[in-house]
Amino acid sequence: MFSIKRISALMCAGALALSLGACSSNETASQGKKEENTGYPTKAITVVAPSGAGGGWDLTARAFTKVLGETKIVGQPMTVENKPGGGGAVFMAEYATQQVENNDMLFVNSPPIVINNLKKEGNSPYGYKNTTPLAQLTKDFGAIVVKADSKFTDLKSVLEEVKKDPSKLTFAGGSAPGSMDHLISILPAYKYGVDPTKVKYVSYDGGGEAITALLGGNADVIGTDASSVKEFLKAGKVRVLAITSDERLAGDFKDIPTAKEQGVDAEFTIWRGVFGPEKMTKEAKTYWEQAIDKLVNSPEWEKEVETQGWELEYKNSADFKKFLEEQESQVQQLLTALGMQK
Repeated sequence: MFSIKRISALMCAGALALSLGACSSNETASQGKKEENTGYPTKAITVVAPSGAGGGWDLTARAFTKVLGETKIVGQPMTVENKPGGGGAVFMAEYATQQVENNDMLFVNSPPIVINNLKKEGNSPYGYKNTTPLAQLTKDFGAIVVKADSKFTDLKSVLEEVKKDPSKLTFAGGSAPGSMDHLISILPAYKYGVDPTKVKYVSYDGGGEAITALLGGNADVIGTDASSVKEFLKAGKVRVLAITSDERLAGDFKDIPTAKEQGVDAEFTIWRGVFGPEKMTKEAKTYWEQAIDKLVNSPEWEKEVETQGWELEYKNSADFKKFLEEQESQVQQLLTALGMQK
């Protein structure tokens, strides 16, 4: 897990006297330092959450900017901007074409940046290869959720109902069909022997909107990231039927069984990371690599991650890019199994 920084050595040519050579070297080094240190960043930084308020991307972007500001790791003002649409695909198209050199605009994302580029329906021509991956920050897990007063008390009861009539229940999530929340929603059904193409799924722009739909009676079940429902669980508004982790989580989710515990081999990890533009300058990239490294090693960030119910899992730029390449292959296999690949 490493970042690579290449520094070109400036060398003097010619057979000059030692004293002149030393002066020349000092002058050249000074010029090089001026060229390298242009003071980036010189403007306010925008961090985009490509969804509505309240979902995992929004929470991550706000936590990221909050801690970087409070610790003064980043001196410039940082603001969060919500740009919902198509489970992140609308913003991705804008970013990959109109913001390709904008060092002052970063964004957060998760598996949809890979999934949206590989799926058949609502396919996005743009993906992580049209960005500069800067770091993975955290990992989260999927949650299968119903209202607190729902008749469903465990995962099997939902799956049995769906198996009898796949169209009877409405599943919802904060991402487009074929994207992350959709995969979380239908993965248990698929593993339970239900044709996933028959399951009724309604998409919303962000986990917050999906939860609102659930609470308002417009959806029977939602598949979303566990951290997004934490406060609703504590408030007694929802019941979490299963978590897609390989083992039980701690804290507020300690009493929630995994899907695997209930006999359904449905595991899904939701990573979240930060990206810059595809043509980000070397100086800007180095700046963010160093700033994020300081962030993830700070006690303030560790506390924020714990408060949000996430798990800290840091990958620097080089390793994050390698991980994305590996996940691209895994997602392609999953979409192919579900008949949703492009």
